[in-house]
Amino acid sequence: MDSTNLNIAILGSGNIGLSLAKGLVKAGMAVPAHVTLTRRNTAALAPLAAAGYATTADNLGAVQAADIVVLAVLPQQLNKLLDEIAPALQSRQPLLISVVSGVSCADIRQHLGQSVRVVRAMPNTAIAIGQSMTCVAADEAAEDDFALVQRLFDTVGVSIRINEELMTSATALCACGIAFFLRSIRAASQGGTEIGFHAHDALKMAAQTAKGAADLLLQLASHPEQEIDKVTSPKGCTIAGLNEMEHQGFSSAMIKGIKVSAEKAGKLYKEG
Repeated sequence: MDSTNLNIAILGSGNIGLSLAKGLVKAGMAVPAHVTLTRRNTAALAPLAAAGYATTADNLGAVQAADIVVLAVLPQQLNKLLDEIAPALQSRQPLLISVVSGVSCADIRQHLGQSVRVVRAMPNTAIAIGQSMTCVAADEAAEDDFALVQRLFDTVGVSIRINEELMTSATALCACGIAFFLRSIRAASQGGTEIGFHAHDALKMAAQTAKGAADLLLQLASHPEQEIDKVTSPKGCTIAGLNEMEHQGFSSAMIKGIKVSAEKAGKLYKEG
């Protein structure tokens, strides 16, 4: 199936929705004219409209013309959105891709009161530059639907299929994780400034060092401790710095932060 000929509606064009649209177009998986972006304030989408995307505040109308519908609103907004688009789903079955945190496929079917084709995906904002880590899951999706969703997201990063009960955890590790690693890089750059580098140089050095560390693991299929051992020598400066960070709770703080984010992600839909 040629995805460039499919009509894609992205309902809720915030950061993730816009990142997905731009990433798919950049990767050649879609053309702007076949991508409809919805938002209550369409004025905010003016630059996208100028670039050839269709923009509207009419979610129902967007779904009526779509082959793929991406649900990209906040968990608290989902039920209202589903009520709005339900009439369009009674006579046709577009593929629904939900990127809404903490909402199961069963939740969506139950609210709509009908069986729909739905696959969950959890990308992160690096999708805009083709570097997303996207987790994909469903409870009863057809293999063709799974394959299409993975093909879309593989062109804008890397996707992995997981059990649906792990999707909330994936939100914390991959989607929230972008912010965690950015904060780590920011902290490293601040340390660099404190030891003498100009802020812009320290940030570039910290970001490239983080990128290199990640690529060592991905390209060599290595383990972090193997790579750490290569740069730690007896009585050396690396082990001294690592040990001080551990004394201050570095690893513990990261682990606890991920756990708290996962717990919060699982409650957002029900709290809404």
